[in-house]
Amino acid sequence: MVLNRSAFIDAMRCVASSVTVVTTNGVAGRYGATVSAFCSVSADPPTILVCLNAESRIAQSVIENKKLNINVLPQNADHIAHRFAGAHDNVVEDRFDSIPLNQDDVPSISGATVLSCEVDQVIPSGSHQIIIGKVQFVDKANKQPLTYFDGAYHQVTPLAQEAM
Repeated sequence: MVLNRSAFIDAMRCVASSVTVVTTNGVAGRYGATVSAFCSVSADPPTILVCLNAESRIAQSVIENKKLNINVLPQNADHIAHRFAGAHDNVVEDRFDSIPLNQDDVPSISGATVLSCEVDQVIPSGSHQIIIGKVQFVDKANKQPLTYFDGAYHQVTPLAQEAM
């Protein structure tokens, strides 16, 4: 039995995730894209994974550049998420234009929590490439993350603590 694609997508809409922008720079060029398929793999050594569409410029560039930054966006950065998701590609030539960046070799977004990584493994799976990265440096922003759930951006709100 083959699972219906739309049933899978509907189920995945029930999974909340941090909104991240993957950035890269190097011989293959400077690119960035909004992704939701990102997570930690291991703390020993610090390792992450991100899933990128195999046909996308960002996947091809990350693989060739062998380095990437994971920018976990703060909750007030939905405009940056839209930009790197391609919403402004018809009016802005460079997705990085007017986005506040830190001066790093690989672009990192000011105000985001940034994990700078070297590509360790690339594993093809279906329509995507699973990029496993060894984390070399972390810049923690101490801000609430922007989240994505059921097709929309959300803010993280702590539950009220009940008196014990």
